Amino acid sequence: MSHIKRCPECDSINLTYDDQKGEIICNDCGLIIEEKMVDSGQETGGQFDKSEKKGRGGAPLSMQKFDKGLTTNVGEISDIYKLEAGQTRKFLRLKKWQERVSTSIERNLRLAMAELRRETSFLNLPSVVRDEAARVYNFVLQRGLVRGRSMESVIAACIYAACRSYNIPRTLDEIATTSDVPRKEIGRTYRFMIRKLGIKVKPSSPKDYISRFASILHLSPKSQNEALKILKKADVSELTSGRGPAGIAAAALYVAALMNNEKKTQREVADVAGITEVTIRNRYKELIDKLGIEEKLKEIESKAKAAKKAAV
Repeated sequence: MSHIKRCPECDSINLTYDDQKGEIICNDCGLIIEEKMVDSGQETGGQFDKSEKKGRGGAPLSMQKFDKGLTTNVGEISDIYKLEAGQTRKFLRLKKWQERVSTSIERNLRLAMAELRRETSFLNLPSVVRDEAARVYNFVLQRGLVRGRSMESVIAACIYAACRSYNIPRTLDEIATTSDVPRKEIGRTYRFMIRKLGIKVKPSSPKDYISRFASILHLSPKSQNEALKILKKADVSELTSGRGPAGIAAAALYVAALMNNEKKTQREVADVAGITEVTIRNRYKELIDKLGIEEKLKEIESKAKAAKKAAV
């Protein structure tokens, strides 16, 4: 009895095995003689080039983890103590040796990435900004620029740099509140870091803060648009140069709210922007004086008073 497989249709032995489709095909008549299940090499199935490396599962790689999520840890202490006595001693010893053989950079990253995740989560930053902050910290650590500075201040500076890179409006005061590091220390570390790494960051614009501040203050879209128009005029008159963008944005929103009869106190606006009432007051006076808004505000105020009297 011949062990050679033949085509049942034409009795040919000229057969071909397609390893991608798992089929045995007769080259003479084209009959598919046999179909086999093929392991495609990935969970989702499908065809792919053999040269490509495909993972079968697990969490995606992340810069926010000190090992990018690749290291296998021995286990948590609470889980180890649930084992039998002999196994418990064995795994405790393994865990101790795993910590001993890790490098100083790995230990630093383990603590730093946990702190970075906490701060970025508190600031409600998108994932792309978190990854960028983690990447910058990794680079800073590898270059040895962390020495002589607290880990917290470097993390805060990296987060601030990532926010600036992606035009996410976050002030130094907000990051200082989250990290419990003084504002001056974060600013000093940030300037040192971008100088050493050669990072080019565009100066933040007051316009970037308008939508977030207006959302927190529950101002109408009309007030937001009015604030943007005020900022455009202020930019032409060079009132924005040399002044903090958050202060200018807050003052523009305060003026816009007054023009649209949406009463907000200077204290409310200052608290949202993370600045003092004095700053709001100074920027407010500059805007209404230089842009000729004072007369318009007085007219709006007189109309509001007249409407109130008519209603009574």
